[in-house]
Amino acid sequence: MSQVDTLRVARPSALISAAAYITLLAAGIGLVALVCRTGADLTAPATTAIAAPTSTAPPVDVVLHVMATLVAVIFLGTVLGRLCRWVGQPPVIGEVIAGIVLGPSLLGAVWPQGMHFLIPSAAADPKGQVPAAIKAVSTIGVVLYMFLVGLELNAARLRKQMHSAVAVSHASIVAPFVLGSALALALYPTLAPAGVPFTNFALFMGVAMSITAFPVLARILTDRKMERTELGTVALGCAAADDVTAWCLLALIVGLAQSQVSSVVAIAAQAALFVAVMVLVARPLAARLNSRLDATPGPLPPLVVSGTFLAVLASALATEAIGIHALFGAFLLGAVVPHDGRIAKEFTTKLKDPVTVLLLPAFFAYTGMRMQIGLVSSAGDWLWCGAIVLVATVGKFGGAMIAARLTGQSWRDSAALGALMNTRGLMELIALNIGLDLGVISPTLFAMMVIMALVTTAMTSPIVGLLVPPAPEEGAS
Repeated sequence: MSQVDTLRVARPSALISAAAYITLLAAGIGLVALVCRTGADLTAPATTAIAAPTSTAPPVDVVLHVMATLVAVIFLGTVLGRLCRWVGQPPVIGEVIAGIVLGPSLLGAVWPQGMHFLIPSAAADPKGQVPAAIKAVSTIGVVLYMFLVGLELNAARLRKQMHSAVAVSHASIVAPFVLGSALALALYPTLAPAGVPFTNFALFMGVAMSITAFPVLARILTDRKMERTELGTVALGCAAADDVTAWCLLALIVGLAQSQVSSVVAIAAQAALFVAVMVLVARPLAARLNSRLDATPGPLPPLVVSGTFLAVLASALATEAIGIHALFGAFLLGAVVPHDGRIAKEFTTKLKDPVTVLLLPAFFAYTGMRMQIGLVSSAGDWLWCGAIVLVATVGKFGGAMIAARLTGQSWRDSAALGALMNTRGLMELIALNIGLDLGVISPTLFAMMVIMALVTTAMTSPIVGLLVPPAPEEGAS
């Protein structure tokens, strides 16, 4: 008898297998029924004194609302982002508008039930569980995004262009900072939150006017094939130095807003110690680890991947504990990791899409949920909004343009550089949300500043397109 025939003989028939399966099910059901019958006469322990709180409202399905909100904002943000790209605007504008459209400014005004399907009303969610969950997701997304921004910061290029960029960078911070602080004199009596000190309000307005969106600016330069030109290199160097300075100033203001003046020195000392540890300890360790990884082929080891995520979260946690917000720790860690190493390259490649496509839309939804454009209702409100846009543009655009001209740039390149530095985008929204969380700005002023961020970002591409001719296509004669 062959081996095949032996296997055929040893294999049980289908009838026997079916009978065994039915017997197993019957035995299981019978035993479970016996257990239930035996325990039917048992008595459960008495109810403890601490009873669950009673509520007339049904429990909120937090996961359902968060998932529905993410689906809506990702879909609408993708559609509007592609539309913005088609008309020559950065996709981030469409993504921000998607968050505003789904919030109380539009959807809540024309179809409240539709908005409450995404974000339940205060009556249905009295504890604010859904907004809290969306804020948690958005915070993780922004922390990882700031880590990626730090990874993209090319310190070598920044040092190379420091001589030509330092004057433009400083002017594009000092001018809008001074003008923003001066504008606070007029805004404070009517648009500041109750109880906020004028110094905190004025300093925050100055910083909010001074921010440049380094990632959006880099994307505009790449789309126009300007990133390797002299103008593009200077613009990137200016924006990088601008962002580092502005975030340090914002960290100082956060410390002032969260603490008494007497404890600001302690916060500054702890922040300086944290920066020293990152530069003197974390940076050499990251460089040594990258040199080893560069010599080892294959994907990153799992321990390196998990260790990097732990380092990001630990750095964010450290700065949050110090009192200068979690974003700064994540950004600083990214900045000390070698820009051209394997960790930076692989994390940028693999993490960028999940962060920007999946997690950041939660931030846009959270921003749109907090923005109520209806608060900017009267003619006087819109005049103040126009004044904010004008001051922000004059300070950033004018300061950078004049400084660039004084350093030897042509008027055309100086104006193009000023327009690029006037880009605010997502970085401005992050700063504005920090200000609103701290109670430094009111919801009405928050709405006006979001409008300013959108307008100044939308101005960039058309102005640069008029001033700088498009780069020739590769292979063109």
